[in-house]
Amino acid sequence: MNTKLLRTLTVFVRIVETGSMSKAAVDLAMTTSAISQQIKQIELDIKLSLFNRSPRELTLTEAGEIYYQSCVTILTAAKQAGEKLQFLQNSPSGQLKLVAPVGFGGGILSEPLKKLTNQYPDFDVQLTLSDEPLDIIKSGADLAIAIGPLDDSSLVARPLAKWPLVLCVHKSHPLAEHCTLSPWQLNHHTRISHCTADHPLTHSLNSQKKALPKPRIVVNNMHSIIQLVCDGVGYAILPKPEVQSLLLEGELVELCTDWQLPTYSVYAITPARDILAGKTKVAIEILKQHCDEISDSLNQSA
Repeated sequence: MNTKLLRTLTVFVRIVETGSMSKAAVDLAMTTSAISQQIKQIELDIKLSLFNRSPRELTLTEAGEIYYQSCVTILTAAKQAGEKLQFLQNSPSGQLKLVAPVGFGGGILSEPLKKLTNQYPDFDVQLTLSDEPLDIIKSGADLAIAIGPLDDSSLVARPLAKWPLVLCVHKSHPLAEHCTLSPWQLNHHTRISHCTADHPLTHSLNSQKKALPKPRIVVNNMHSIIQLVCDGVGYAILPKPEVQSLLLEGELVELCTDWQLPTYSVYAITPARDILAGKTKVAIEILKQHCDEISDSLNQSA
């Protein structure tokens, strides 16, 4: 395949999808001037303008709309052909675009990434960490790790793990001295919460349910929530795998130990395709193996 042509088409498509040459340049690790030159060359070749340009926005011309649809078709076909060829390879290669929650960058992904790069020398990973909702198709990601159920039926979700949530506070916080207190005793203390989820407590003996007090601090990033708890700002519901070491070291303390929180589900998300690329398949296998090891470790410490 003509890689130079595919690169040029990719540039054009990213401009359309991001709505900006500068944003496309960041995504593609290029300069804005290089992006602009490639678009000018396309327009010279086809003798038509692709964009209506204004100081605030770029919109597609009629020719641009036609060219965009053709580019998407060509790039999709090229990617599928590459995946079919890679599927035949004994050793997966190429770049895997992986998206994961920010908390996974704190160590959960270290061992899987180490295995991937050690076992497959021609295998590269582009890792993006984000707690924001992701459009995996638009982002061009090969694989995403997601928390919770999947709403988009055009994607495929493969279960990786079910892990516990724990209500935690730092050892220096006044609440740390009262691990078995009831949820009603939390009202006068600062609760920190993630913006996308909330969970009630369930009593381990009588199954009574109790909602936690309204959070006073809401954050869109789990890593930041963990840091705020460690700094003694307040208490929070935290994913146990991400704070297991802090719990074992005694830096964090579990609260309301007579009450339980639900588990949360972790999935490997891929676009729905006939053939799963070799690089994606082996990444999912290694991730699943590591998630199982984490689950075993959590069960042993329970």
